[in-house]
Amino acid sequence: MRGTVEPGYEPLREAFAAVAGDGAQLAVRVAGRQVADLWTGEDVTADSLTGVFSSTKGAAFLVLALLAQEGSVRLDREVAAYWPEFAAEGKGAVTVRDLAGHRAGAIGTADGFTPAEVADDAALAARLAPHRPYWRPGATFGYHALTVGALVGEVVRRATGATLKQVYDERVRRPYGVDVHLGLPEAEEPRVLPVLPPAPAPADLGAVPEAPDSIAGIAGNLHHREPTVLAALPNAREVRAGGQASVAGVGSARGLARLYAAAVTGVDGRPPLLSAATAAECARPFSAGHDLVLGVPRAYGLGFMTARPFLGADAFGHDGAGGSMAFADPARALAFGFVPRRFPGPGGAGPGTERLAALARDCARRAG
Repeated sequence: MRGTVEPGYEPLREAFAAVAGDGAQLAVRVAGRQVADLWTGEDVTADSLTGVFSSTKGAAFLVLALLAQEGSVRLDREVAAYWPEFAAEGKGAVTVRDLAGHRAGAIGTADGFTPAEVADDAALAARLAPHRPYWRPGATFGYHALTVGALVGEVVRRATGATLKQVYDERVRRPYGVDVHLGLPEAEEPRVLPVLPPAPAPADLGAVPEAPDSIAGIAGNLHHREPTVLAALPNAREVRAGGQASVAGVGSARGLARLYAAAVTGVDGRPPLLSAATAAECARPFSAGHDLVLGVPRAYGLGFMTARPFLGADAFGHDGAGGSMAFADPARALAFGFVPRRFPGPGGAGPGTERLAALARDCARRAG
């Protein structure tokens, strides 16, 4: 294991070693200052870049929060006011807040998406706008695993004339030095470490296989003739370059922690991107209960995962199917980023990572 921790954060070393597996990075910031910076594994450095899967969504939702804060996008306005084509098939009453809160039912299409479409948010948005929703919008919610970045991104483009990636690069990534990329430049490719495939798991003879054309299967694009293999997505240059804002982000733990520090505390003398009121809006649960796609209890604020039992009530962030996790916990001025090298299987960051996150919060409480 390499890296440093400040006094008071030493327990993170042992906890990190317990969850690092075949390689990982951990970065923790408090009040904008980096207090833990650890990495381990063959070829892994502090600056290595790896696919962060759905932790990507945090960048997309931060852009939306910024635009809502300044009034460029109104959260309770209908999506169709910005994007008229989206009103088709009964989606006219869907608000921007509904869209970010996974309530629109726009999880996929009847015949699915080609690999090229999965890598291209503009193509996804064009396919989704005329398509019927998979439930009555607003009646329930379900994780828009591959599509929410495209949906939010199209609202951003229609409202501002700029793509979500352009807004993110100009307002967040470049000025705050955030090493998380939506559309990785070719020049950064030598820093990329491929995501390692999941380790073989013992067969569960009691498990019921997921139907590819179930709601969950459609959300994962498993019903297409070339079904999406989530674990392999960020290992394709086409996906990394396309920068779709649901699952295609490439970054480091340092980058993820800096993203959330930029949001709530500021870094390197720069002020926080979000006001306290906007940060609270990000964290306040909007969609909460049984997630129709994931089949488990979940809570989402302004797109962000929230109401996590191991964090404070005003915390918000996102994790990814590859095991990454990132969040801000404003009560502790805490920003956290964790990126593993090996894909552990679906379901996001596991209990070990959650315990690591809880420990980081406890260390910040004790040190503060």
